[in-house]
Amino acid sequence: MDKQDLDRLLLDAHDRNDHADLIRYYTMAADEREAAQDIDAACFYLTHAFVFALESGAPEADALNQRLIAHDRGHKLEF
Repeated sequence: MDKQDLDRLLLDAHDRNDHADLIRYYTMAADEREAAQDIDAACFYLTHAFVFALESGAPEADALNQRLIAHDRGHKLEF
């Protein structure tokens, strides 16, 4: 998926306040940035996905926390 499509999906998910989609799309953006070795941008997107996962009690929170820890951008939280 190209960046413009993903940005459009993110904006739409924000408009709808759809946390599940926000988690999904921010994680997708992080995956793409991580694959491009742009770790700062990947962690930016991971942090957003993580916050929405925490807010909604989504099960993805633990895996997102682990990914941030792996990049030395977080601390282990207990869920």
